[in-house]
Amino acid sequence: MMSKSELFSDFHEISSKAWKQKIQYELQGEDYNKKLVWESPEGIKVKPFYNSEDLKSLELSELPKGNGWNIAQGIYAGNAKMANKKALDAITRGAESIYFTIPSPEINITELLDEIDLGKTYIHFNLQFLSFAFVKSLLAATENHHKKIFTNIDIIGHLARNGNWHYKLDQDHKILGEILNLNHDQTLGVDVALYGNAGANMVQQLAYALSHANEYLNHLNDHHKDKLKSAVITFKVPVGSNYFFEIAKLRSLRILFATLANEYGALEYCHIMATPTLRNKTLYDYNTNMLRTATECMSAILGEADTVLNTPYDAIYHKDNEFGERMARNQLLILKNESYFDKVNNAADGAYYIETITHQLSSKALELFKQIEAGGGFLVQLKEHLIQKKIKESATKEQESFNRRDKILVGTNKYASRLDKMKDELELYPFVKTNTRKTLIEPILEKRLSEEWEQERLKTE
Repeated sequence: MMSKSELFSDFHEISSKAWKQKIQYELQGEDYNKKLVWESPEGIKVKPFYNSEDLKSLELSELPKGNGWNIAQGIYAGNAKMANKKALDAITRGAESIYFTIPSPEINITELLDEIDLGKTYIHFNLQFLSFAFVKSLLAATENHHKKIFTNIDIIGHLARNGNWHYKLDQDHKILGEILNLNHDQTLGVDVALYGNAGANMVQQLAYALSHANEYLNHLNDHHKDKLKSAVITFKVPVGSNYFFEIAKLRSLRILFATLANEYGALEYCHIMATPTLRNKTLYDYNTNMLRTATECMSAILGEADTVLNTPYDAIYHKDNEFGERMARNQLLILKNESYFDKVNNAADGAYYIETITHQLSSKALELFKQIEAGGGFLVQLKEHLIQKKIKESATKEQESFNRRDKILVGTNKYASRLDKMKDELELYPFVKTNTRKTLIEPILEKRLSEEWEQERLKTE
């Protein structure tokens, strides 16, 4: 029987220099850097090949071994009984986690969670209000299963999205403190999806996630130091179509957060809920959204997300419907049960390209984080509108790239079919909604790349 060394004896290691010389020969005089090296929106230059030499100068951080990933389904809980019925049906059909959006503290928690096996199902909450009494009643109703409950309280995210605190700064922090005193570990959340869906590039997303979380770690350090070792922060992260970069982005977030948490002596683990970005979803040729979400969910899984919350292909213009939700859930079921995406943890470890991109994203994000902290921190820069300004600058660059057709969305700015008609299909308003009202700060608005194109096209139907 041949040994491993004998088996591979005919395959000699080739140096990076030898590869580059061969490529330059094949280019027949064309410039290597101009022809084959491209630059990402984050300023990262991507080479045409990577090998083991690229990792020698990197300090590789080992990611924590995960417990696998959960298939989540989002449910709007305007009516507790209807939401409960929908959740039970989703669980029967393969959902392992439910993400309830709760619009009001009047929702009956007992009705909402009736017959849901909390020993097996993770429950995430997106509370559109801030209420100590509600969270207290929620935890009382789930007292034997707190490890499966995530309340995702994010008062800073609410300020960034709406322009105002729930009440005012002092009162919001007071209520948050009361909720933290309920001794539930999975209380805090950071909504990174808001920044990504508004146009922030990956370095910005990482830096803002880190600086946003740092505000909460500061709060814990000053007022709830005993909870630093146990408090789990949940990051809701958008995943786009730059496949390998998105894998690297999630890995980078874990590394950066662990580094930050270590400075506080806090728990270095964070929970990542990944969801497809809204930026590249289109109204016309909407079935392509299903292809986009498929690769985005694959990036989320390989990037070691704990929970993957898929988006129905028609979510931007259709009300909740059984078909769209089933397709979104089945995409994840196929990835888990037929494509073996649940068989290996840390699958990207050691991949030369991904490890290099992870390191570069981490370095750039850490530098931006340090600049934000030197400028007073995330809250200060939000109030001074510096965060909003930087996101707008990034969004404008991406929009210009889309308008020039450098950034392609198939079926919209390239290969569009004039047979598609959407005017009579709109159950929801698919564009940015702006309400004139008094706000403390300028709110950050989520906006899709194709909105202006779609609005013009609707006019000509």
